Formats: sequence, C-alpha cells, structure tokens
Amino acid sequence: MVKTIVNGRPYGRVCVGRVMERFEVKRGVEKTIGGNAGLAKLATKFFDNVVVNNEGVFTASLAILKHVQCGYTDDGKLLVDLQQMKGDELSDFLSADGGREGAMSARSNWSSFLDEATGYSPKQRGDKAKEGAKKISKSKSAISMARKFMDVSTNVSDEKKEQAEDLISQIQEKLEEGNGTRALSLSEKLNKLFG
Repeated sequence: MVKTIVNGRPYGRVCVGRVMERFEVKRGVEKTIGGNAGLAKLATKFFDNVVVNNEGVFTASLAILKHVQCGYTDDGKLLVDLQQMKGDELSDFLSADGGREGAMSARSNWSSFLDEATGYSPKQRGDKAKEGAKKISKSKSAISMARKFMDVSTNVSDEKKEQAEDLISQIQEKLEEGNGTRALSLSEKLNKLFG
C-alpha cells in the first residue's frame, strides 16, 4: 500500500508540471482488480515501460505522459503522481509526425485507466473530488469556529477546552492523512461540544 502524503487535500500541486492526486475508489473495485498487483497488471493494458516496485506500486509512461506512478493507499484511495511533457519538449512532440494523435491517444488511455482503476466515470470522479474538498473545508471551518468560540466565551470550562483541543488535534491528523470523511465526523463532534 502507498502511504498517504497529500497534506489533507484531494489534489495538491507538487511542482510545476507534476501533480499528486488522490482519487476516490468505488467500493469493491480495489479487491476486484487485485490490489496494487492487479493495478500494475491493468497498467500494462494502457501504458508503456511499466515497472513495479516491491510494494506493488507501478511507474510507467506513454507519449506526453512522461511519468505515471500509481498505487492504492491504505485507506482505499488511488494515489497518482503524474508528470506530463511541457514547453519545448511538448511542442516538439506535438509537431512531430503523429504527435497530436499520440497525445490524444495518451490522454484517452489515461482516462480509460482511471475509469477502470477507480470504478468511476470522469464526471463521477470530479463530483467525488468536490465532495472531498467540501468535507475538508467544513472540518477546517469547525476548527476555526471552535477556537474563536473558546477565545471569546467566558463560560467554557477548562475540561471542555481540553476536550475541544483533543478533537482539534484528531481532526488535524485526519486532514494531514487526507481522510476528509473522518475529519468531518470528528468536526461534527466538536460542533456538538459547544452546541
């Protein structure tokens, strides 16, 4: 399994031209595919130069997709590190014979791979990403509101403040893991503490 390293965001830019993304995976798809080993086998259907590490995470490439690294995380998400050609390299590729067709084919393969690896269509993946972002936003908002309330309120006991800080640290931990669902449920407990 791949360790989750996304800093509490469903999408996070790693550097220019390179993106680390997390995709929701439909229940049962990871098991049906066969985990990371099955994912690597699936990758051979869509990409070139597929190499698998000892955790079953694969690295591959195809046309304008210079570097594709994928694996399922411990919490059942698909973690993807993708680097595409850019600048002069991309221009040269596109202007070569069959370059545009190769680029379109690579994007089509990428989308088809994600369809099979996640069990969701492109629209569904977008909807899931928005849903995840909302959960994260609501969790961060709950932390801010709780801290603000504790600062301005004079009748919050030390015991309640301690409980709140404990919940806040748990929420922040879940956000760092990228687990928006658990962070949201903890933030609801935090809201009830003062409600």
